[in-house]
Amino acid sequence: SKIQNPKFSLPRYPRYKDSGVEWLGEVPEHWEVEKGLRYFFETEDRSVKGDEELLSVSHLTGVTPRSEKNITMFMAESYEGSKLCDVGDIAINTMWAWMSALGVSKYRGLVSPSYGTYRQRKPKRFNPTFLDHLIRTDVYRSHYTVNSTGITTSRLRLYPHSFLRLKFICPPSEEQDRIVAFLDQKTAEIDALIAKKQRQIELLDEQKAILINRAVTRGLNPNAKLKPSGIEWLPKIPHNWSSVKLRHLAALIQTGPFGSQLHSEEYVENGTPIINPSHMRGGRITPDFKCAITDKKVAELARHKLRCGDIVFARRGELGRCGLVTEKEEGWICGTGSLLMRPKLGQMNSEYLVLALSDRHVGEVLTLQSVGSTMDNLNTGMISDLAVPLPPTEEQTAIVETAHKITDAFRKLQLTVESQIASLQTLRSTIIVHAVTGRIKVN
Repeated sequence: SKIQNPKFSLPRYPRYKDSGVEWLGEVPEHWEVEKGLRYFFETEDRSVKGDEELLSVSHLTGVTPRSEKNITMFMAESYEGSKLCDVGDIAINTMWAWMSALGVSKYRGLVSPSYGTYRQRKPKRFNPTFLDHLIRTDVYRSHYTVNSTGITTSRLRLYPHSFLRLKFICPPSEEQDRIVAFLDQKTAEIDALIAKKQRQIELLDEQKAILINRAVTRGLNPNAKLKPSGIEWLPKIPHNWSSVKLRHLAALIQTGPFGSQLHSEEYVENGTPIINPSHMRGGRITPDFKCAITDKKVAELARHKLRCGDIVFARRGELGRCGLVTEKEEGWICGTGSLLMRPKLGQMNSEYLVLALSDRHVGEVLTLQSVGSTMDNLNTGMISDLAVPLPPTEEQTAIVETAHKITDAFRKLQLTVESQIASLQTLRSTIIVHAVTGRIKVN
């Protein structure tokens, strides 16, 4: 039998044997299957003073220099007592082994003293890249979970004695080299296809934004006569539109609570969400339920409660971010880093206004006008003076409906591409696991 795919079709080995391990199943007859401790590995517990590079161990990237990752957690001033991980050593994040947070290191550096580190016994039997592929397969990952100690998943720990008693598949060295070369080629081909698909999604996003922006700033009639807008960020608008400053459309414009009114230590989980700039994306609000407050604190900040139809702006950092308050977010609290606008009833469709304010040129104008030596800051005066296009009310509604249709159409296209990416990622994993466990023969 063969594994079938338009670009992937390989035979099996002529003869197999029982590995003696239920979860490994059959392996090629001439491959070895032995316990890690007895034949292949020994623990590596060398502590050092801390003058080596720091390494990170992740389920996504394996073992990599911490300097290459965006890590915002607290960094210790001293790493004395950390373990040395040398090139070719296995490093395992003991707490996250069940997620495959482990790998064979291509770097010399330091890992946490709580991590497991293992080196190959001499003579070394594994090609490091083959070994990295093997120990990161789902076949092994499922048994890290089984052999870990702990009551719940979040508390599982894979200790050295449990890891080393696992049995490991070991083909002859020349076969390992062939398998690695094969996987380098195949994974590179698949990764290139995935990159193209991801670029397709980016292009779809760009095209969607162009179509929506055109509808929002030029209307739905491609033959409409245009006139100078008088708006700094928008040269022309349809002749039957007007331009108006937000102060004339707003029943209320105010900043969120001052820092003295709300401190981060007052946050609780699963209370009423606080909406800060990081919670606004694409005109929508996405809360962090760890950034929330109690009912008592909500009562103290009642004037900052959000209503359906309100618009929340980021007033610091990345200016131009804004989010529409829907029925779902009603009663949540405008955060310290945000600014609230409540449009007057009947004059402006709030969703149209959010679409207009999401134009990238708005963010550029606000950034130029902002003040702050270390961070851009937005105040109520700047928002009040910002001019926007104002179509007739009926046309605002039609533009919003058109934007929804455009978004839905492009979302269907994106879902198709995302499904293709998922299939390619599955194929990539399947090829790796079949190659390193001998389910296919690499010539």
